Amino acid sequence: MGEESLGIFEKYLSLWVIICIVAGVALGHFIPAFPQLLNRLQYASVSLPVAVLIWLMIYPMMLKIDFSSILRATRNLKGLTVTCGTNWLIKPFTMYLISSLFFLGVFSQLVPPDLGREYLAGAVLLGAAPCTAMVFVWSSLTRGDPAYTLVQVAVNDIILLFAYAPIVAFLLGIGNISVPYDTLILSVVLFVVIPLTAGYLTRRRLLRTRGEEYFRGFLRKFENITVIGLLLTLIIIFSFQGAVIIDNPLHIGLIAVPLIIQTFLIFTIAYLWARAWRLRHDVAAPAAMIGASNFFELAVAVAISLFGLESGAALATVVGVLVEVPVMLTLVRIANATRDTSLNDINLFFEGRY
Repeated sequence: MGEESLGIFEKYLSLWVIICIVAGVALGHFIPAFPQLLNRLQYASVSLPVAVLIWLMIYPMMLKIDFSSILRATRNLKGLTVTCGTNWLIKPFTMYLISSLFFLGVFSQLVPPDLGREYLAGAVLLGAAPCTAMVFVWSSLTRGDPAYTLVQVAVNDIILLFAYAPIVAFLLGIGNISVPYDTLILSVVLFVVIPLTAGYLTRRRLLRTRGEEYFRGFLRKFENITVIGLLLTLIIIFSFQGAVIIDNPLHIGLIAVPLIIQTFLIFTIAYLWARAWRLRHDVAAPAAMIGASNFFELAVAVAISLFGLESGAALATVVGVLVEVPVMLTLVRIANATRDTSLNDINLFFEGRY
């Protein structure tokens, strides 16, 4: 994606993201009544205002899906193998190892052992929950195949229902883990089922009654909706966490280190794996993005239910939200910069020699 083809929102997206994060933190810190009001508008630990904004981000992508292509996407077994293999056989375990190394080793002089174990728990809760909603945004920014992105999200959601609790229990040695299935199911309905249904019905009706040319013009009206929705979502999310972030600056930075390393590692594994198998870029990019990003709504809800609102585990999941967007935007740039390169060129890119 060349710079000349980008609009003002996409071209300076990193700047807008930083501004919105700062604005959200300031809003929550100086006007606490705002997040308190929004906090009442939630159900099953899912913020309804945030859900509406995420719906606005996802809906335009759903409009682009030729639903006859979904069946073809399910035949791309290599792409689904990369996604599922990275998310469920690699990601939770590398998150545990990297987080243990830092929280219980490298940072042991700065973080008390009990608190370090809580941070480790929060990191594992993030690592065992691949992204459900925001991956549609990252896929769109990398011009990913929307039908494939939908299929991989659906497959991950099914696996998540059965694998999340056992993996977390195994890694943390915690028995009787209670997964808030109302949060999980509601998130899937809000972030996948509703926008998918709305996109399908809209596309079908407009193509049937107005034709292809009108439909393309209709799509152009949503060009900036996804990015605007992302920015407004950040303001709301970080208004909830303003006091937590301001009160814990050192530990925010310490927690961020293994999370950032893990995100880059998982993206690199999935992306190089996909490119080594010669998958198209519009499949390889979203396959890497879904593993690199996290289902933070679920992770935050589980951390609070298991360890409490004021726990280190809950703080770690919040930091996951803090670092995810800037890091994922960096990965979007890497994916776009390597769109037309060979596997050898990609290796040189990661080594800094391309």
